[in-house]
Amino acid sequence: MHINKVENNQGNDTQVPTLRAPSVVMDPNRLGSMHQTRLSFVRTLLRKIAKEKWQLSLADWGLSPEGYGHVTYRLDTHNGIYHLVIFCDEISDEERIDRVIANRWDVTFCMVHGDVPDELLKQLSENVPLQEAGRNSNKVIVLARANKSVRVFDHIVDRLASGNQPDPEVLAQVGYILRTTAVYGNGKFGIHDFKPLENSADFGQSFSAQMCAVYLLKQFSLDWVDFLAKNKGGDKAVSLHPKLQRYLGVGNATGLGMAPYLINHPCIVDKWLSTREQALAVVLDEAVEPNKAALLHKYLQRAIQHFSEIVTIDDNQIQLNATAVSDLQSISDEEILKHSTWREVLTHYEHLSLEAHEVLIACLMELYPEIVDTFESDMNADENMELPLGKKVKDLQQVLESRYQWAIHTDYNEPDNSYWFWYRSEDKEEPRLGIRGEEEGVEKELPLDIGRQARNLYLAIQDVDPEMKLSEFILKQPKYRGIIRRTWSMGHKLMGDIQMNVLHKEALPMHLLRCKLAMFGATKFDPRSDRWVRITLFQGAPLFKEAHGEEWLFPLLPKIGELQPEEAAQEGVSL
Repeated sequence: MHINKVENNQGNDTQVPTLRAPSVVMDPNRLGSMHQTRLSFVRTLLRKIAKEKWQLSLADWGLSPEGYGHVTYRLDTHNGIYHLVIFCDEISDEERIDRVIANRWDVTFCMVHGDVPDELLKQLSENVPLQEAGRNSNKVIVLARANKSVRVFDHIVDRLASGNQPDPEVLAQVGYILRTTAVYGNGKFGIHDFKPLENSADFGQSFSAQMCAVYLLKQFSLDWVDFLAKNKGGDKAVSLHPKLQRYLGVGNATGLGMAPYLINHPCIVDKWLSTREQALAVVLDEAVEPNKAALLHKYLQRAIQHFSEIVTIDDNQIQLNATAVSDLQSISDEEILKHSTWREVLTHYEHLSLEAHEVLIACLMELYPEIVDTFESDMNADENMELPLGKKVKDLQQVLESRYQWAIHTDYNEPDNSYWFWYRSEDKEEPRLGIRGEEEGVEKELPLDIGRQARNLYLAIQDVDPEMKLSEFILKQPKYRGIIRRTWSMGHKLMGDIQMNVLHKEALPMHLLRCKLAMFGATKFDPRSDRWVRITLFQGAPLFKEAHGEEWLFPLLPKIGELQPEEAAQEGVSL
């Protein structure tokens, strides 16, 4: 641990709470164990919706009795009007694949800023189903697609049509009706750029527009199965119970394409993790109180049950979940109350598995919404990386030796340390991994090897005068300009670079995927290999009409005995 200090406007040092060291926070194994917190984007979005009383209405339901056609929802905020436009197509089982090479999907959708006149709707209907191959309007701020979980989809429709609720155990197998395979924003494929949105009162926060589109898709998935069940069962059909509606989220299948984002946008990653750590640091200095300890116990018990309910095919994740359950069960209420601050509690339980330790952190942050929520508006980052004038080689060497030890002491001539190379596929322009020396394409290697670049830079400056100005060194060795700017900039940030050699034979891109998805607010991590994972967003979240800012950490499967028909009839699902 170390004390970080910030300077106020008068130049005086002001001590701030102790943060965990970058070597702890930015370790890839820990990043690969992160969980949703109050600062995750799904949580901040719902608090905003609830606080500002956003309104959602059905603008157009153009589906055939079989469930194909288009649907439009209207979202009204205090600052603007948006529409979610959804297209549902009939596709074969062979076409329903999660990989980026897919050309057709059950559902394609977009979120539009402003109204959707007939002319625009026609343009959207011709292009949104094509996704990357379409010519998209710059009024579109999110472009996405999704596939059914066919077993769950059909089971829900059949059961509701017959007048019965679906079997919760069937729903638990996946936890969603629809699974997105890409949710694009930030100006991709001709849609609206993020830069103009930065000053938006509605979607100025990173990924908030994408998360909103996914949240509205959850509502559509519920309305869709309700519509089909009533068409099939007539007067006999019933609506899906509200507890099951809340339990079902939106799935997501994410592969290697997401991993380079965290490497290519280090300032953003630093900002996310620094803000999270600053909020945690304030929480950890709070005194342990019996009422807070009791609430922590409640959250931990829920986490234990949540992990016990997760269904995954990955043997390693099964073991990680089982270990987390065992570790969380070892946390004693009596032991907690022996400590004066939560920092002491967290330190006492440092021996737990990373999975369990990160669960504990998420639960601790949940205890103090009045503290944590104040950090939610501090998640955007300035991505400029600058090198101050007048710096010398010795100044850079000091930064490398203090913040890049994980990189500069690695021998990249060892085959295992340079086993992989990253490249971009020709067909879909998506990142891929190749084995160096065995597979073609190394000449097109992507510059994601930050550790190796830092090591090469460190070796290069050993042969020059430490008093040489960096500007002079760059003039003589311009190939190092980019890595000098990066290591200097990130070496002076609170958390800095992810401390991972992505070329190593045992490197797991899954850690990078998990980190970003946890920041989004994902639950139920289900790795399908070491290169792609299925997760669920908004599982357990309140429905739009009841959106609130309270916690919904670690969603639990409702039991059959909890599904009383009176509540289902009273609440309904219609917008």
